[in-house]
Amino acid sequence: MQNDRITLKDLSIFTSDGSGGVFDLLDRTTTQYGRDVLRKHIHNPPDTPGQLAATQDAVKFWAVNQQLWPSVISNGTLVMLDKFFESADHVSSPPTGITLVMSAFFQKIFNRNQYFFTKFSISHLSDFLKGCMQLTAIAAQQQLPAMLQREMDSINDELKHRLTERVVNIPKDAKFAELSELNYLARREMKSMVYRLMASYARLDAWQSMAKATVEHKWVFPELQPELPIRLDAVQLYHPLLPTPVPYNITFDNNRNFLVLTGANMSGKTTFMRALGVSALLAHLGMGVPAKSLTISFMQGIITNMHVEDNILKGESYFFAEVQRMKQTAEKLLHDKPHLVLMDELFKGTNVHDACECTKGVMEGLLNHRSHLMLLSTHLYEVAHQFSKTNEILFAYFVTDMAADGNYHFTYELKQGISNDRIGYRILQKEGVIALLQQSNK
Repeated sequence: MQNDRITLKDLSIFTSDGSGGVFDLLDRTTTQYGRDVLRKHIHNPPDTPGQLAATQDAVKFWAVNQQLWPSVISNGTLVMLDKFFESADHVSSPPTGITLVMSAFFQKIFNRNQYFFTKFSISHLSDFLKGCMQLTAIAAQQQLPAMLQREMDSINDELKHRLTERVVNIPKDAKFAELSELNYLARREMKSMVYRLMASYARLDAWQSMAKATVEHKWVFPELQPELPIRLDAVQLYHPLLPTPVPYNITFDNNRNFLVLTGANMSGKTTFMRALGVSALLAHLGMGVPAKSLTISFMQGIITNMHVEDNILKGESYFFAEVQRMKQTAEKLLHDKPHLVLMDELFKGTNVHDACECTKGVMEGLLNHRSHLMLLSTHLYEVAHQFSKTNEILFAYFVTDMAADGNYHFTYELKQGISNDRIGYRILQKEGVIALLQQSNK
């Protein structure tokens, strides 16, 4: 699956300040290295249905075996090892002479920093290798998914290094001479091996993080389907960032792959689209999704047209930016591999007449692309009604309870059909905008 920066921003996966987005819900990594892998995984999900299924199997394993994750390795362990091996190139010769003769007592006095750095580093290296051994022991006791087994085999091969046993069994009261010698040998011989182990551990950390998040949030693993025929069937799907979300049921298939959403502003259209987009992305990461159940075809990517930004430096207007984003969407839809396309209130940067004509033209064009799942929200009800007899299009709207006294209430309930609710002027009145403007300052 391929998702660009705009899509991830539109779906609030990452926030501008680095906190509070969907990523915060997924990040249960134990190390910064695992966190970096998780971020890269979101930017570059599995490329094929087979890779996705293998990733989901690995995440499922950790979801039911969280107790097997080694606690001996911490973020500090990997940070310390990084610093330890960064200085390896500066160690040109093994410790000899007075260095080995001096007792730990004198080392503490005359070379205090070097003594504790050496002792601390070897201790962390020992803990890291012990944690890796605990991971490989899992493979000896249980049948593992193929992707997880390959990772464990790779770790096990690296642990066959001639110094592994010596580092793991280093006594806490080891003499400085032994520590110094092991320090030299480890730096010269184990650097590449340890970095490869750290990379393997980071991948495992990302997988267990997705598993832990799935269990913690009580999400469910989706049923993954082949690319075609295109299908998406969601039961009680909801947006994971909302404290009290309203669940939705929605079904797409090869015969009806285009949904047009209508409803008043603030009634729930954008939230619904984001909920669907987030769940589709999570499914393609190999983890659980916020729903009672979700069946989804493998997709090539998610394309969003939600919050387009103009570019003042290039002299591009908001409307031109909208057109360019729609052009990018059209280019991707020329490929047969399925995409999920989410379009929210297109062509806001022009007048109503132009917006109607542009939206109508886009909808007519989208009907030619039957291998993709497409959602379009609009408050241009006249355009929606023009396509009301088109069998390929599903129509749904969000309910707004309107009272005779001018008040309104959003139920966030999704129903079949086309809305005719118009409450913009009521909102202006209720917020006192009209009354304020009518006041005279004389």
